[in-house]
Amino acid sequence: MRAIGIVLAGGNSKRMRELSNKRAIAAMPVAGSYRGIDFVLSNMTNSHIQSVAVFTQYNSRSLNEHLSSSKWWDFGRKQGGMYVFTPTITAENSDWYRGTADALYQNLTFLKNSHEPYVVMASGDCVYKLDYNKVLEYHIEKKADITVVCKDMPEDEDVTRYGLVKTNDDDRIIEFEEKPMVATSNTISCGIYVVRRRQLIELIERCAAEDRVDFVRDILVRYRNLKRIYAYKLDTYWSNIASVDSYYRTNMDFLKPDVRRYFFHEYPDIYSKIDDLPPAKYNPDCEVKNSLVSSGCIINGVVEHSVLFRKVYVGNNCVIRNSIILNDVYIGDNTVIENCIVESRDTIRANTTYIGEPDQVKIVIEKNERYAL
Repeated sequence: MRAIGIVLAGGNSKRMRELSNKRAIAAMPVAGSYRGIDFVLSNMTNSHIQSVAVFTQYNSRSLNEHLSSSKWWDFGRKQGGMYVFTPTITAENSDWYRGTADALYQNLTFLKNSHEPYVVMASGDCVYKLDYNKVLEYHIEKKADITVVCKDMPEDEDVTRYGLVKTNDDDRIIEFEEKPMVATSNTISCGIYVVRRRQLIELIERCAAEDRVDFVRDILVRYRNLKRIYAYKLDTYWSNIASVDSYYRTNMDFLKPDVRRYFFHEYPDIYSKIDDLPPAKYNPDCEVKNSLVSSGCIINGVVEHSVLFRKVYVGNNCVIRNSIILNDVYIGDNTVIENCIVESRDTIRANTTYIGEPDQVKIVIEKNERYAL
């Protein structure tokens, strides 16, 4: 493909509450064995993008470990590859990334040293499949300066946490509001952009000269009437995991057969870093219904309509319903968990009960001396 890829994975969201205390949103586990960033990286490699830069910043240790090798996504072996950029103190700059445009400016050398004519930029906290070649073809056909991938959301969806767009009959964006107080449109920006590389360098340098730091507010919103900015409509599954409710809902979506089939059985595939773990073990008298159970799990109790990530132990007489259990959790005997998200590496004591509401998911964080010497 005639483009380089840039993944913006350094952000944090207070909407994630305690879940983002120790990891970036892009590193959040999804669908049993994946991370949020796996979907955008898989889209990049499936679109034959050879050279990809990942910008990390907030709580990046877990994400950096996950990105320790590009072999899992099969990026360029001899040409290209995957590059992870974290904020670096230099003679000219000692700041963290102050925004998406500033992150691009601090790594402008990567853009200048590349040879591909186009850039595909995407957020690392969204779950979807997309062939970026189709977006690039659309971008060239429209003779656009910038193309923004958009999606029409249901009328009852709260869209005020997204960027909202309005288009004319030719799909050119005429209005762009970033996280408005009141929604005036149900068409959102999916955080995926295609732009010519030289034009992006010019826009980023102009932003830096004016001390502007945000790509959306300082480029898309400011230049919407000066540049030809077009919307490419996405009509397949797309979800953002940057809030507790949307993260819970996205994982629960994978319990639907059509969603699982779309992501795991239809070409192209989704790739992730592999752990060598034994298959899940279902002991006698356990009962599992409509659930995703990952490798390394041991089940003794009842699990219904839930997602269990790797290395989860469920004790005797436990009942887990409508819940997400993250990696490496030990659940003691006679425990009841409903409508909850249990943080990774928790040890849930025996004979305890955690029950949340269907519209107000409870986050369970219970630490003890399990790992003490």
